[in-house]
This record gives sequence, C-alpha cells and structure tokens, in this order.
Amino acid sequence: MTPVRSSPDVPEQLVESMVPARLDRLPFSRWHMRIVIALGTSWLLDGLQVTLAGSLAGILEQKNGLGLTAPQVTAGATTYLAGAVLGALFFGYLTDRLGRRKLFLATLATYSVATLATAISWNFASFALFRALTGFGIGGEYAAINSAVDELIPGKVRGTVDLVVNGTFWLGAIFGSLVSLELLRGHLLSPGLGWRIAFGSAAVLGFGVLYLRLGVPESPRWLMLRGHEEASEKIVSGIEEQVRQSSGKQLTEPEGEPLCLAVRNHTPVGEIFSSMFGENRVRSLLALILMIAQAFFFNAIFFTYGLIVNKFYGVSDTRIPLHLLPFAVGCFFGPMLLGPLFDRWGRKPMITATYGIAGLLLLLIIYPFVHGLLSVRELDVCFSVIFFVASSAASAAYLTVSEIFPLEIRALAIAIFYALGTLAGGVGAPVLFGVLIASGSKVQLAWGYALGGALMLIGAAAEFFIGVEAAGQSLESISKPLQSRQRSRAT
Repeated sequence: MTPVRSSPDVPEQLVESMVPARLDRLPFSRWHMRIVIALGTSWLLDGLQVTLAGSLAGILEQKNGLGLTAPQVTAGATTYLAGAVLGALFFGYLTDRLGRRKLFLATLATYSVATLATAISWNFASFALFRALTGFGIGGEYAAINSAVDELIPGKVRGTVDLVVNGTFWLGAIFGSLVSLELLRGHLLSPGLGWRIAFGSAAVLGFGVLYLRLGVPESPRWLMLRGHEEASEKIVSGIEEQVRQSSGKQLTEPEGEPLCLAVRNHTPVGEIFSSMFGENRVRSLLALILMIAQAFFFNAIFFTYGLIVNKFYGVSDTRIPLHLLPFAVGCFFGPMLLGPLFDRWGRKPMITATYGIAGLLLLLIIYPFVHGLLSVRELDVCFSVIFFVASSAASAAYLTVSEIFPLEIRALAIAIFYALGTLAGGVGAPVLFGVLIASGSKVQLAWGYALGGALMLIGAAAEFFIGVEAAGQSLESISKPLQSRQRSRAT
C-alpha cells in the first residue's frame, strides 16, 4: 500500500492498495481455519441459547425453577429477539465506524457476561433483562462476525466458509437439545439447579471463545479505508508468512491493478443510506426478501415444532428434544455438504435452488399432514429433509448481504437486514403460528405452512431475476467501495 499525492484542487489523501488482491490469492490454510474457529463459534452460541431457552421452558415454569408463567417464558424469548435487533443495529454501525476487531470482542464479552447473569436470575424481571442483554450481544455478533470473516477469507472459498460458519448455529442447537434432554430427565442434576448450570456453562464457553479471538487481527481491508497503511501491511505480511510456512509453497503474485482509495475516518450517515436505498436499492430489495423469507421459515416452523408435536401428536414435554434433534442434525449437515457448491456452481443457481426446493417441499407435505397420513416420526423425517436444504438457503442470505454492499457499510447493511428479517419473521412468525396452533386445527396451521413455502418461492424468484453472482470474485469487484477513486487521479 503506497500513499499517493492528490492534485491541488482535490484535497483528499489517496492510497493505492493491493491488500484485497493479496488476501484473495492465498490458498486456504491452517491460519484461515483458526480464524473460522475463533469467529465462527458465534452461531454455535446463538443456537445453544435459543435451544436451551425453548427446551427448558417447562423447568422455568416450575417453582424450583423461576416460577414463571407461560406468557412470561414467551416474553423472555421476545426480549431476547428485541435485544438482538437493537444489538445488531448498534454494534453494526460501530463495526463500520470503529473496526471489526474491537466490536467482535465487545459483542462476545456482552454475550458472555449477560449469559452468566441469566444463570443467577431471581425473578421474571431479571430474567427478561438478562435475556435482552444476551440478545444484544448476539445481534452484534451477526454484523461484526460476517463482515470480518468475509474480509479475511480468500474469495474462491468465501461461500463455502461463510455457509459453514453460519451452519454452526445448528451444532449449538444439537448440543442444546442433548443438554436439555438430560436436564429434563433430572438424572444428574435437579431441574432447579440444572438450568442455571446450563446457562452458566454457555457463559464459560463464551469466555473461552473470547480468549481465542484475541489472536484474530483487524481486517486489513478496513484498515486501508482509514489510512492505516503500516498496520494493514504488517497484518497482511504476517498472514502471508504463516500461510507460506503452513503450505510449504511460495505464493503467487497478486493479480490486477491496485485499488485507489480516498482516506477518511468515517462514512457520513447520509451517504450510507443514499448508497443502500439509492444506487443499491435493487440489491437492498433482494436482501430484504431473502432475509424475511428465511427468518419466517425458520422461526415459524422450527421454533414452534415442539408445540406442534405436543398439540397434534401428544408428545410429552420431556421427549420434545428428541424430535428437535433430527431437525437440527439436518440443518447442520445442509451447509456442510452443500456449501462447496455455492463456490463451484455459483451463488445464483444455488440460492435459487435452495430457496425454491425448500419452499416446494414444505408445500408438498401440507396435504399428508392435514389428512393425518404422517406419523410423528415421518413428520420428523420430512422436516429434517426440508431443513437440510433450507438451512443452506438461510446461511446464503447472510452471505449475500455481506457480499453485495460496499466495504464501508458492510456491517451496518448486515445489521439492518438482519433486524428487518428478525422483526418480520423472528417476531411475527411465532406469534402467527402460536395463534394457528392454539386453534387446534391442522387446516389452520396448513395456511401458515403455505405462507412459509410461498415466501421461500418468492425468495427463489428474487434471486433468479435480481441476484448478484459473486462466486470467486473479490468483494471490491462485487461492490466498489464508496471511497474508491480513479487511478488516473493518483499520479
């Protein structure tokens, strides 16, 4: 990265940088794997939180739990989601303003402290407050982590890595289901103590991951925007040396022309929204459709599935985790197995296919479900197959938002569309399905399934017609930075 003098009539400090090309031409290495482990555990923690809170609802209602009422348990889930929305917006803006590293440390610290506080809740008010703060930290993670991962991982494997990272949510859900099953049985610990240890253990895990993150550097791409040439150069050179040592091979020379950027310390708010809803308004529409569709699909179906098998199939509370477990297993292996195809076959065909197939499969099970042709085990299998595909679609929504907006507003864009998707799907969907399930009518519930399937088909159509093919491309070629300038001025 070399400073370039601007002409007298343009009082801007310009820099030329090969940082993006140098990072993208690297082979995937042990260094990249360490980054994935340190940053990707965010979704494992979120999956663990959501599953624990949902599966242990019965214990929280007991007198030796917290003695909460059913509406209070539901309100606790709502405060978690509300906190996540606010956290995403708050930390998302700061991530673009202050840097990726500061914020992915701050968000995880917030999560860990709040989760530990949840373990010592003493009444509904304290429980709701600490759940909101836990969500506040997790919401910030979505923006800080997706932006950091995509800016550090080589472009040729970015799709695979991003889907795998987001898919670890379900590893946490699997672990949470197993822990919940044991706590509900009460063989090792009394339920009144077990739920506290469960949340406390999640906090300890969070602090452990925080320690791992201390070794993750700041995004060199973000540093070059702020004119920190020496720091950016030092980090990239260090990464190259570690990759060279682990691979035992000499690195190829980066290709392409240097990126010319105007240095500034922040992006004005007006320019942020002018970019998102002006020049990039079609991309914003795509992001909104994909986010709302996947959020509704998951929050409406997965997170109410325990109520469905209890209401319509008579499954007891203690056995509900057994029915959520295959669900979570299918969701985990979907991104693991399908993720490489997003780089090999491309974003547009794979996102279109996963959204479309998931929507069609959901519509196809409506008739046998309504007419009692499916046993509870068969329903488990059907939804495991559906969500094997749908989990890749959901992860791809976050990948899309992270790729199609400029570097300066990447984290905030993720935060905004995560928040809108969560409000529409994460909050609205469970409320709607709660009403449909309470009706006791499979026909009424089928209308909810039909809406979820239709939204996924709309997502598939949106990707087909206005999707952006980003496979194998540098982030800067997919969406030019707002601070980019013509090299002809850098003389």
